[in-house]
Amino acid sequence: MFDDLVVFDLSTVLAGPSVATFFAELGAKVTKIEHPKHRDVTRTWRIPGETQEITSYFASINYQKDYLLKDLSKAEDYTWLMNELKRVDVLIMNFKPSDYKKFNLSKESLLNINPRLIIGTISGFGDDTDRIAYDLILQAETGFMAMNAEPNQMPLKMPVALIDVLAAHQLKEGLLLALLNLKKNGKGSWVSVSLYDAAVASLVNQASAYLMNNLIPKRMGSLHPNIAPYGEIFTTKDGKLLTFAIGSNRQFIALCEVLKCDELAKNSRYLTNEGRVLHRSTLSNELSHFVALLEAEALEALCHNLLIPIGIIKSLDEVFCTEKARELIREELQGTTNTKRVSQLAFKWK
Repeated sequence: MFDDLVVFDLSTVLAGPSVATFFAELGAKVTKIEHPKHRDVTRTWRIPGETQEITSYFASINYQKDYLLKDLSKAEDYTWLMNELKRVDVLIMNFKPSDYKKFNLSKESLLNINPRLIIGTISGFGDDTDRIAYDLILQAETGFMAMNAEPNQMPLKMPVALIDVLAAHQLKEGLLLALLNLKKNGKGSWVSVSLYDAAVASLVNQASAYLMNNLIPKRMGSLHPNIAPYGEIFTTKDGKLLTFAIGSNRQFIALCEVLKCDELAKNSRYLTNEGRVLHRSTLSNELSHFVALLEAEALEALCHNLLIPIGIIKSLDEVFCTEKARELIREELQGTTNTKRVSQLAFKWK
């Protein structure tokens, strides 16, 4: 789709590089430019026991890129970049806002060099502050950690850098719209996204529940504040853990049919979703006895047949044993300095 698109990626860590990878996956020619003495820090983020040259973290968001080392504080490297930008279509950066002035990378100067250039930038807390931001800090500052824990437990961050991922998706959308705008009027654009704005905008129903009803979400673990049973964890006869996402009366009646507990579907406390939410603890205890009588795969098959949302809780080794997950691995690169496998995950856009 983007075979003729040229992208320069001056960003580091996760959000910006993942946007550049999105374009690389779709055929764009992407060049990642790093400082010779301060390369992308994720090159050093090794998990215990990881010794290969390319870390798994770096590999996850730097697929199909060429790499160049340039120091923009040096006149010759800056001049090189300015000359190259005359042929570049998309430029992605995540410097501190003050650095754009420091490196003479203002919107005006860049568009003066190439009026058709599309510039995408990501900041932590907006274009008016140099405050340093990592995903953890944004999860703390925007309510995600406060909501994400079991009742009466300390706040928890999510185990992936979700705020970075959300901001990356927003920047992708902005850049795609800028490309469409370029096609219409021939003019370049500067698209700016902040991690903070992306996080707050992604609070969706939790935000509206507060803004409309002054409801501050309590820590509920995996439970849903509006739906039940939804997120409760059950143990099957063969010791597997699973969960249901019962979003309608039809699904609840069907679940009771599968579990052979039709009397629960007729119980006045559980006739409506509101009632099931109000009595969710009692309902969960009752359902757990019936779930424990069935093995996980048999129960899963029965639920699938009746369109009941069910999920067996899997570890990553179990996830990547499935054909469906394996299809999303674009390629596996063999061998680095110690011959360990380096896998690069790249989702296929269908």
